Amino acid sequence: MKVRYFAETDTLFIEFGEALVAETRDLDENTVLDLDAQGNICSLTVEHACQRAGAPHCSYEEVAA
Repeated sequence: MKVRYFAETDTLFIEFGEALVAETRDLDENTVLDLDAQGNICSLTVEHACQRAGAPHCSYEEVAA
């Protein structure tokens, strides 16, 4: 997984894997979801990320099963 924040456009891009995008869905006017041919999430794009997603501040935690 890769998380990128583009400060100049206030865009957060989360890439879940390197699959070919087969479908793009607009979840709302500022959120785009990309899916592969099997319906798996490829990426998520969030515009106005500072207000909507707390970007660019981010933390990551792996939780044991």
